Amino acid sequence: MPATVSQVATGLQTRLATISGLRAHSYQPEQLNPPLAFPTLDTVTYHRAMAGGDVVMDWTISLVVGRYTDRTAHALLDDFLSYSGAKSVRAALEGDRTLGGVAATLALTSGASVTALTQDSADFLMITLQCQVHA
Repeated sequence: MPATVSQVATGLQTRLATISGLRAHSYQPEQLNPPLAFPTLDTVTYHRAMAGGDVVMDWTISLVVGRYTDRTAHALLDDFLSYSGAKSVRAALEGDRTLGGVAATLALTSGASVTALTQDSADFLMITLQCQVHA
């Protein structure tokens, strides 16, 4: 039986929480207290294998780094977007491709759409990354 959406979201949150200092959520929080990250489901593709196997979920991982005009926030981009290292989002997510046993595998396929997110008249630096989970 494939994993549920909430199981995968919680698994992604758990892996993101392995990055020291990063506040990880399984959904977008009401208040932004960066640095923080959360997954958003984009699509679910069914019937990629016989008997309903290999359900594929495409997720966007949103990473709110800090205030948009903060030099420190921009400097953190190198760490979060690195292929490896203690703050690498790719390394954290792919460190357990099964998300604690709820998925068959996953891959962080792309990233770095750097944008501004506005909340309460404040602009925050945000990166979005694409993650594909085979549930």
